[in-house]
Amino acid sequence: MAPPVVPRTRPTPHDVTVTDPALVRRAVKAAALGNAMEWFDFGVYSYIAVTLGKVFFPGGSATAQLLSTFGAFAAAFLVRPLGGMVFGPLGDRVGRQKILAVTMIMMAAGTFAIGLIPSYATLGVGAPLLLLAARLVQGFSTGGEYAGASTFIAEYAPDRRRGFFGSWLEFGTLAGYIGGAGLVTVLTALLSEQDLLSWGWRVPFLIAGPMGLIGLYLRLRLEETPAFAAEVTKAERNRPRVPLREMVTGQWRTLLLCMGLVLVFNVTDYMLLSYMPSYLTSELKYDETHGLLVVLGVMALMMIVQPFAGALSDRVGRRPVIAAGCAGFLFLSVPALLLIREGSLFAIALGMGALGLLLVCFTAAMPAALPALFPTRVRYGSLSIGFNVSVSLFGGTTPLVVTALIGATGNVMMPAYYMMAAAVVGGAAVWFMRESAGRPLPGSRPSLEPHELG
Repeated sequence: MAPPVVPRTRPTPHDVTVTDPALVRRAVKAAALGNAMEWFDFGVYSYIAVTLGKVFFPGGSATAQLLSTFGAFAAAFLVRPLGGMVFGPLGDRVGRQKILAVTMIMMAAGTFAIGLIPSYATLGVGAPLLLLAARLVQGFSTGGEYAGASTFIAEYAPDRRRGFFGSWLEFGTLAGYIGGAGLVTVLTALLSEQDLLSWGWRVPFLIAGPMGLIGLYLRLRLEETPAFAAEVTKAERNRPRVPLREMVTGQWRTLLLCMGLVLVFNVTDYMLLSYMPSYLTSELKYDETHGLLVVLGVMALMMIVQPFAGALSDRVGRRPVIAAGCAGFLFLSVPALLLIREGSLFAIALGMGALGLLLVCFTAAMPAALPALFPTRVRYGSLSIGFNVSVSLFGGTTPLVVTALIGATGNVMMPAYYMMAAAVVGGAAVWFMRESAGRPLPGSRPSLEPHELG
């Protein structure tokens, strides 16, 4: 395999990397678009789940249809760690850019394929099986996406602005979710139920094809990151290839730290953006449409604040920003949920907005903090494993676990208590993590903007 293309950077007598601002912006766009596509699918699938249940699982009750649809959705989380174990080490071996191009193709193909699957009425039991297969392809590719995208941005960004540039990765997440959910909302409003069932549900999934081609084009135009190119040079000087086992056993303390940070990040994320609409409807008997619109409004607010919070993490550090989020969820989860349970639109918006702003502490700082945990030679692989195992065990299971806890205890405040528990774990992880703001990534040279040389 041909060696990676060395990026347009200028070595200086001080042995630093001088970033190309235009290239950094292109890297951020290409990485964020992949994340946006992943969450576009998440938004589409979540909002159109009832329709998909009727199309692919018509034999059961409405509840059975919905459970079957979300069962296929949850299956993707089971294979995410496997995808991380495959794509992560490959990213450390053959390059970040190549693997991110592969994951983009697979994500787009999996989502596009869902739009082409015949209905149960046409194909019978083969239809839900094909839906499951497409979801497994999506989940497998996602296992290499987030860790690769955050690593890609972190290794391109200058040390002093890594938080700002990294924050755009989660900006893409929010934009993708809003885009997917918004498109389904528009289709539902414009089409009759019959049209939605016969062909309308396919439209959002088919859009993934052109989106994927655009993302692939952007990613293929990029060069390899400076940090990885430098690591290739070291490897050519008899540096041994890192086996998967070393990515785990050789980094086990840091992996546990990573999993703790990812736990609080994803438990609160899935709680707010995925579970709360169902909580408003099932527990508070709130109108479903209004509940979804409140969540979309919260995400729009988060998008506005996101880059500013990322820049703040560059100024004051990742640890203070993440710690503030943990403290906020520990002390404000109960008051926020009590506000939400008050039931008025203003109270719900205020409680959800407060949780959303706390979540920004994680969405803005984590994309820069997580890659900085690991040295360059194992960064993609170790981060992929730690991130995806934690998401699969804790993040993706949040709605299911909280629903089960409410059913078992009858305590409707369980969402608050669950977020508080996650905040304690996250706070412990922050205590042990090292500050990385403004510092070179482990194993990499200092990365400066051109004006910093003067």
